[in-house]
Amino acid sequence: MSLAAFVAAFDALPEGGYGGTFEGRRYRITKTLMATGRSQKLEAEELGGSDYISFNLYRLSDGTALLKPCEMPQDKVVAFVLGVVAD
Repeated sequence: MSLAAFVAAFDALPEGGYGGTFEGRRYRITKTLMATGRSQKLEAEELGGSDYISFNLYRLSDGTALLKPCEMPQDKVVAFVLGVVAD
């Protein structure tokens, strides 16, 4: 996985709350910026299903990004961000 590709796809997602589609399923997505953008959180809840995505992305002072999924595999988070289509 290229973290740069993940960060680019994450940055392209809008801030706030909106809908999106991933693998044919609908999600309610919330992207929140904290600490003047140095910390970001994304949560996505499948509508009519049980899937849930949650992670934090930290922007370090040296310019690198640190991905911290919330109790789920990193691959699941990456696949979602790379594949979701926001409304």
